[in-house]
Amino acid sequence: MNCNQNVCNRTFQKNIATFVIWYLNLNLEVSATHNTVIVGLSGGVDSSVAAYLLKEQGYQVVGVTMAIWDGQYKTTGKHACYGSDEEEEIGKARIVAEKLGIPYHVFDCSAEYKQVVLDYFKSEYLAGRTPNPCVQCNQLIKFGLLPSLAKKSGIVYDAFATGHYAQVTLNAASGRFELRKAVDPKKDQTYFLYRLKQDQLKQVLFPLGSFYKTDVKELAKKVGITVEDIEESQDFYSGDYKELFKVEKQSGNIVDVKGNILGRHDGIWNYTVGQRKGLGIAWSEPLYVVGLNKEKNTVVVGIREETFRTSFIVDELNWISIGKLDHSFDGAVKIRSAQKEREAHIEPWENGKIKVTFFHPNDAITPGQSAVFYDKDLVIGGGVITKVSNCE
Repeated sequence: MNCNQNVCNRTFQKNIATFVIWYLNLNLEVSATHNTVIVGLSGGVDSSVAAYLLKEQGYQVVGVTMAIWDGQYKTTGKHACYGSDEEEEIGKARIVAEKLGIPYHVFDCSAEYKQVVLDYFKSEYLAGRTPNPCVQCNQLIKFGLLPSLAKKSGIVYDAFATGHYAQVTLNAASGRFELRKAVDPKKDQTYFLYRLKQDQLKQVLFPLGSFYKTDVKELAKKVGITVEDIEESQDFYSGDYKELFKVEKQSGNIVDVKGNILGRHDGIWNYTVGQRKGLGIAWSEPLYVVGLNKEKNTVVVGIREETFRTSFIVDELNWISIGKLDHSFDGAVKIRSAQKEREAHIEPWENGKIKVTFFHPNDAITPGQSAVFYDKDLVIGGGVITKVSNCE
């Protein structure tokens, strides 16, 4: 290692130390009101560092993990939220808890997870919609059932924390707890958290909201709590989604936007809007799924230009920064976790629904996915896409 590298490393370590001291001082006032915090531990770096930071702040920290795997499906072994390697992940979380010197508990959430997440996932796909199981899980299981089971077990706590990259603030004027983006734009996870209710947000702590991912990794190494060979969960299930459906083939037609039959399919649940691969149709240019029709049992395909839409309807709304929407406004809307927000007009619609109209056409607007509304870093609220304009 040359001198320049040594200087860079010393500078980086100094910056990390300075930042941690600033962060801990920033939250000392919170520590006075939240004495005991349960932390959702996954065995990965993020939740481990979150627990470390909270302990350094003076909290009494208790590690908790939800067990959701029931062993009824086959998986590839690839790390995911729901998979056969759960016992291994729990073992790593237990090691982290031992290193930090904190109590650790595992709670069986498998029956509720099946009902709330797996059954929902299956029913949505069979209905021709593309669900977001992570959003469902966060609201009802991870931030709902898990803390509830911890309390029922006799653990007395004041707050629940996770390793998510997000921030929660209290708006003194409105009295509402607000969900805001993390400092690190590449790791922000507010899209997956938009369904959290006020009673959940008021007891939630996100210690990593002010950190960049690179700093979290370096801090984990520096304090010796790094768990090796942990991949970040990118998928909901580590196997083939079709294993979760357990249904017989239901053959139907693959048609173009004019209704012309181009091919056959074995079930609309094998497709999602925007999909290009696996259509089995030879065409002069690439074809994409532009819609799924459960009533007609058809998969509608078209060329790239035919995947673009401008407006859609949103239902099952959850408002965070406001109590309800009673007037139209222009804001930023995210319709997939990996996409950037796009500017749009958002207006109240019939039966309590919302209509969103993008200023410019957007591709792959997908029924079943979530649409989350932002004002810069503030999450206004969001809901589920139910109907897309001009989609047969």
